[in-house]
Parts: sequence; structure tokens; C-alpha cells
Amino acid sequence: MRNAAANRGNIVLVGPMGSGKSHVGRLLAARLGRVFADVDARIEADAGMPIPVIFATEGEAGFRARESRVLAETLAPPGQVVATGGGAVLEAGNRAAMRAAGRVVYLQVEPAEQLRRLAGDTGRPLLDVADRAQRLAELQALREPLYREAADLVFETGTLAPDAVAEALAALLADDEDTGA
Repeated sequence: MRNAAANRGNIVLVGPMGSGKSHVGRLLAARLGRVFADVDARIEADAGMPIPVIFATEGEAGFRARESRVLAETLAPPGQVVATGGGAVLEAGNRAAMRAAGRVVYLQVEPAEQLRRLAGDTGRPLLDVADRAQRLAELQALREPLYREAADLVFETGTLAPDAVAEALAALLADDEDTGA
């Protein structure tokens, strides 16, 4: 793990949609007594419209520009747990900003579990396709190396309930601080 003293002490969660960034992030923040910040929720609040509408009106490029700006603003305060969007790692500048802002945790999930978790979710513009499994596999192939590049810690979420993930992560992160990692 990178030296936490060199950054602003945030815990930044990355990973694909359905990995639990928002749900686990809220639980982890509560366990650690930190503020929780959800980048996607802030994008929607800033835009005054949901992400699918942003995609429909501005395209993915417009959304990604908003995402980079809101991510930078969100990462500025110290001591938070920050849930990023699944594609936030696509921009090299975003990955660098995440690493500079704190410890980056990649919440990994297997594609079959990801598909199960997202089964009834219609608010994901990138999954508005006939073959969701194929689309998730394509996104994972593209993004997996970027999640790993950004991450200080990789944590598999597929077999654990969100509470258990938050508890295990809190313990791992506390152990890292205790050992000066």
C-alpha cells in the first residue's frame, strides 16, 4: 500500500457497476466515522438530472467531462470514503487524482455476480443493450487493468454481504494504518 501520509487520507472505492461501491461505501464510512461521498450522486445533483438523461443529452463524453470535474471537487476534502463511478478510471488524470487523494480500494466482483446484482436495474445507460452479460464482459476487459493500476488494495466482494465487506475492509485498512503501510 502506498504511504498514506503522502495523501489527503481519503478512502476511494473503484470497481465495476454492481461491485458495491455506494452501498459498501456508506457502511464503511459509518464504521470509520467518516463522511461518505458518492460521485455519481453528486453528478446528478450538480446537473439537476439523472445520469441516463445526461448520457442521452450529452453523450458519454459529456458525462465523462462532468465526472472528472465532480471527482476532483469531491476528492478535495480529506478524511472521506468516496464511491466513484465504474468508468471514472478511464481517464488517467482521474486515476492520478484518486491515488493522490488517498488509498484506493478496488471492489472486485465476478461477472456472473455482477449480472445478478444488476438484474432489475434500468438506470445504467451502458447496460441499455440486448446482451447485458456480453456488455459487462467487454467493460470488465477494458477496465480491469485500470482498476488494478489505480488500486492499493483489491478486495473481492462477490461472496460477502455488504456489511461483511465493510467490516473486513475497515479491519484491513486499520491494520494498514497500524503497520504504517
